[in-house]
Amino acid sequence: MKIVAVLYPEGETDGGGPPVLATAENVLGLRPFLEEQGHEIVGTSDTGAELDAQLADADVLITTPFWPLYLDEERIEKAPELRLVITAGIGSDHIDEEVAERHGITVAEVTGSNVVSVAEHNVMQILALVRNMIPAHRQAVEGRWDVADAAREAHDLEEKTVGIVGLGAIGARTALRLKGFDVRMLYHANHRRDPAEEATLGVKYARLDDLVAESDVICLALPLMEGSRALFGRERLAAMKPGSWLVNTARGAIVDTDALAEALESGHLAGYAGDTWYPQPAPSDHPWRTMPRHAMTIHYSGMTVEAQQRIAAGVKEILQAYLAGRALPEDYVLVDASAA
Repeated sequence: MKIVAVLYPEGETDGGGPPVLATAENVLGLRPFLEEQGHEIVGTSDTGAELDAQLADADVLITTPFWPLYLDEERIEKAPELRLVITAGIGSDHIDEEVAERHGITVAEVTGSNVVSVAEHNVMQILALVRNMIPAHRQAVEGRWDVADAAREAHDLEEKTVGIVGLGAIGARTALRLKGFDVRMLYHANHRRDPAEEATLGVKYARLDDLVAESDVICLALPLMEGSRALFGRERLAAMKPGSWLVNTARGAIVDTDALAEALESGHLAGYAGDTWYPQPAPSDHPWRTMPRHAMTIHYSGMTVEAQQRIAAGVKEILQAYLAGRALPEDYVLVDASAA
């Protein structure tokens, strides 16, 4: 059986630190396990013609939302032997699941693998914005020392209203971590939590428009799906409180690219942070790279060393079941072609 893994390029390194499991070279540490059983695994970072050549006779594809392969009908038709696609992480919006199902392809992802990692990143980026950390850090690098300039837009998080849009595993874990900051927390989600869960998380349900109007900080923690693409467009960004902050580690396409840049340039928003872009990898001229008042990172929030270990273990668990002809772990399956 042939497995193709589309993962990060090795990147620049000084040889220090633990190995990065999610690279095309290290293929999540799966090579010994697969080759001992007589299977072939090919690691690549290419998403063009080289990949299409590898997919022509591939049985399994492993991809990741952090270095996404956009798997549409045109690409799936070039892979007639493909029967399983595994997302090494959480969030499979780069895969057209409807087309996959129609072609008899099962889609799975490693549910829960980077929940902690992304929730911690959310809190870090909220604090970076509210405390005006990026301009203060830039002063340190540039040899400046202008406390008044850095302090002018630095605030305490305590007693602010934080709105969380989406209260799944990541949103809930983010709320738990913010609870200790003595903030007022609102949330909006398609499925409302029961009162006991709301009390544990320290959150109160609100309609989306009310959450947007009342929040000093908004954190997006919902999947990219029908109804959430450009959910924060020009009109909704304008409805946010003047001087508020927006954090998005969910998916870049949930926020309108140009409208966001305009809201920051005008000063209506005090800042934007996140690590998700559209498309990914973001081109060098992406407007979010140069817009003012931002604290963006590349998409790495869910790829801590610990998250990579959990992802690798989950992908291996999926492969072990698939190669043995057993049902895949139910909580990992997004599209079950075997049930069709």
